[in-house]
Amino acid sequence: MALYRTEERGRPCLLDYRVFFKNNVAGDYISPFHDIPLKVDSKEENGIPTKKARNDEYENLFNMVVEAPWWTNAKMEIATEEPLNPIKQDVKNGKLRYAANISPHKGYIWNYGALPQTWEDLHQKDKSTNCCRDNDPIDVCEIGSKVLSHGEVIHVKILGILGLSDESETDWELIAINVNDPEASKFHIGDVKKFKPGYLEVTLKWFRVYKVPEGKPENQFAFNGEFKNKAFALEVIKSTHECWKALLMKKCNGGAINCTNVQVCDSPFHCTQDETRSLVESVSFSLNKESDEEDAEQVWYFLGK
Repeated sequence: MALYRTEERGRPCLLDYRVFFKNNVAGDYISPFHDIPLKVDSKEENGIPTKKARNDEYENLFNMVVEAPWWTNAKMEIATEEPLNPIKQDVKNGKLRYAANISPHKGYIWNYGALPQTWEDLHQKDKSTNCCRDNDPIDVCEIGSKVLSHGEVIHVKILGILGLSDESETDWELIAINVNDPEASKFHIGDVKKFKPGYLEVTLKWFRVYKVPEGKPENQFAFNGEFKNKAFALEVIKSTHECWKALLMKKCNGGAINCTNVQVCDSPFHCTQDETRSLVESVSFSLNKESDEEDAEQVWYFLGK
């Protein structure tokens, strides 16, 4: 049985749409950013995974939260600044954002998402690129053969990583595969070209030009667009996990990041289940009210009032 399930609030493709997460056993609301463990095999002490001996199999096994499934266009993402961090569609200048179709492909060319309990600290320069980080959980491109659903939590095997220079920030893009994929056991970053010829080249092109339709210049890459190996990727994940722990323990400035959680008991942002239910209801009420007001404005507009 899956450990987590989702609850939709609002209406898809509208500003009020949110996907909240619940623990599937107790049915309690949780944050996909803070309460889902980073490691599949992690043993937790007060919510923070403890150090333990791991073999190679478990060293490379992580939870991934799927935000935007393969072939979709809506730019869905974990709402890092909202209580309990539901998934929502990104908004810019009051308008919902969509990923452009990069010919000949439609929308996202992998299942796109993030690793929980990671954070790319905006105030900390990346030691590999000497650029600031992008203030989000670390991104994942899952290249398996199955089209997943947004809000799905899967186990992934890390293959490698690409460093994207996104508007003077380092934005790391992990390349991973669902461990339940029939071909997962034979994949390493060097094998992608063999088993999925052209896929890494297309991925590089996609990240280079995906903002061009918005009127922005092409993106640049760290290491001249070279995909770094698993060992490099694991070091980046470790670093972003340490940043997340500092964030949850209020040892650094998270700015507008919302750190409300139910699992990290020692965190000053820890809350009870009663409080989480109230948070979800208050967020949903506020969003529904805003949506109703927008609908009314549209009606008056079309009536010529």
